[in-house]
Amino acid sequence: MACQYQLRPRVLIASMIVAVTLLSSSDRTSAQQAHLRFNVLMIVVDDMNDWVGCLGGHPQAHTPNIDRLAARGVLFTNAHCSAPVCNPSRVATMTGVRPSTTGIYDNRVRWHEAVPELVSIPQHFRSHGYLTAGGGKVYHHMPGFNRPTDWSTRFEQVFDGPYQDQSSRGVDVSRFAWPDGFPLNGLSAVRALAKPPKNPREFDWGPLSKSDSETGDGQMIRWAEEFLSSPPDQPFLLTAGIFRPHLPFYAPRKYFDLFQPDALVLPQIRSDDCDDLPAIGRQFANGRREDLLLVMQEGRYREMVHAYLASIAFADAMIGRLLDSLDASPAANSTIVVLWSDHGWHLGEKMALHKFTLWERSTHIPLIISLSPEQQGSRCDRATDLINLFPTLNELCGLPRVAANEGISLVPLLRDPTHNWNTPAITTSGRGNHAVRTDHYRYIRYTDGGEELYDHHNDPNEWTNLADNQSYLSVRESLRQWLPPHDAAAR
Repeated sequence: MACQYQLRPRVLIASMIVAVTLLSSSDRTSAQQAHLRFNVLMIVVDDMNDWVGCLGGHPQAHTPNIDRLAARGVLFTNAHCSAPVCNPSRVATMTGVRPSTTGIYDNRVRWHEAVPELVSIPQHFRSHGYLTAGGGKVYHHMPGFNRPTDWSTRFEQVFDGPYQDQSSRGVDVSRFAWPDGFPLNGLSAVRALAKPPKNPREFDWGPLSKSDSETGDGQMIRWAEEFLSSPPDQPFLLTAGIFRPHLPFYAPRKYFDLFQPDALVLPQIRSDDCDDLPAIGRQFANGRREDLLLVMQEGRYREMVHAYLASIAFADAMIGRLLDSLDASPAANSTIVVLWSDHGWHLGEKMALHKFTLWERSTHIPLIISLSPEQQGSRCDRATDLINLFPTLNELCGLPRVAANEGISLVPLLRDPTHNWNTPAITTSGRGNHAVRTDHYRYIRYTDGGEELYDHHNDPNEWTNLADNQSYLSVRESLRQWLPPHDAAAR
């Protein structure tokens, strides 16, 4: 038995609705005593923006497995990260506490050492009777960021990139040198470890001479497949962290072969896109501008887009293996599946490369919650962000609320995707810089008071900043009220 009870597919959705109704009442203890405990398979992908078939972010995206998960769950089409950087995003998502509260704004802070009182999703689930299994990249992938006590069992991340591999094994990467055959992209600046790019040690892409199962992500998936084939008697939280499509953009060759390079649709880019930004907004766009210019000057931009799409296709194939394994598992009909990405990725929009910004391309992510293989898929267009995931899982699984959680449960939207929802998505990038995303607008306010406002109904590419447009002053004022009331000092 994978859970404290098993359900036939036809009755799972009805039972889930009963469970959620019970857990929304005051008698939560009775619900827990009734053993309404579902397993959770949480799939986390890295740096995946909305270039996903079911989201329509790129017309040539090859994501049949993410699409089939969306077809049996609720696809949140307007979901956003809490921070456009790996460490603060993952800390916020996994603890339900915003960066503006924790002061964790970048990748340098080992969160569990800086703020040891933070309760994480796996810690909370483990303390309430769940077996917690974590594999691959769940928290930030650099050494020391993963709290061992969160997990009953763990599969350590395996890397394909030489720099990350050496770092994970404790090699002194200050003396990093490319091994034979690398970098795969052959860029002379990358080979020489020169700048730009800002971090040449991971600025690489190309097809690997490996099978799926030989890759780092593939090895983690094999571990997860084995777990699902013989699940424990107690309820479980299985978290599978897939590293792709994070740089370097590596994948087995067959995923590159899915695309015809000369026929690729490239992102729409305007060279004057930053002209109407406030000064600090231009600084955000300039953060990795030299990386983008290097790729364009070397004539390798199309190749980089190709590699990103191939990496997404590879991540999708790994997701497909997880879904296949779950469907064949004794736990299939008692397991909630959640898929999310830690943030998006720019490929030239706003003349920017990488993440780190507060614009749509950097914050918009895939988020899917599926209650059963038998569930009829639906789309929810309400704006939401990942800070809401922790309270949502608590409610679905009958666990007590965590007082520190700053999000709100998405269960009302799981019941009815058209439910009246007035809480926008909030994304924070560095202290005092925030974006507020509603169903209609994106509002950005920077620490120096600079502002941006975009009307997504008429300007989905965010090409026209309306912050100083007199016709939109009332909109700007109404969105300001959602800014975090306090910006904690950086840890």
